[in-house]
Amino acid sequence: MSEEKLYAVKNEEGKYCDCEYEKFLPLSESYCPTMVSEDNAKAIVNDYGGHVVTFIEEPKKVVLTKEQAKIIEVAHGCVWPARYITDHSDNSNGLEELLMNAYVNGYTVAKEKKYNVKVPHTKEVWYYKSGDTDLLTIFPADKELRGKFTESEIEHYGLQDCEKEEVTDDEV
Repeated sequence: MSEEKLYAVKNEEGKYCDCEYEKFLPLSESYCPTMVSEDNAKAIVNDYGGHVVTFIEEPKKVVLTKEQAKIIEVAHGCVWPARYITDHSDNSNGLEELLMNAYVNGYTVAKEKKYNVKVPHTKEVWYYKSGDTDLLTIFPADKELRGKFTESEIEHYGLQDCEKEEVTDDEV
């Protein structure tokens, strides 16, 4: 998060001091309502009244795995969320701090990478899923249509030793 801040002066009526015209206007009508100096904002308050409003950059959301996101979801329902996060994370690798940041600043769940998986010892034959348990083979022209596996699916089907190529979002 950036340490740079913007300041404005707002009065009791909800209007902002326009630095260009030196009068309070609705925000939508104000030409220059912000400044980079807190001291200047305080000087305006002394001269014209109102109070200083600080604008700060919104922190970026933390990217979590599904398992980490579940910890945050449960923590939001706890009486002592920090304790729940501490009890369910390993602080030695920085996970606790990551989860605390996610709790406070929000989070997104990382998309699982997907792969096309090649049948071993063939030139151009690839696997695809048919139902929950069946694997069938296809040729390269069809692999973009149906051959996408997550890491957990590759493990489930025992395809860890197979050649794989990552599928990007624009290919999905």
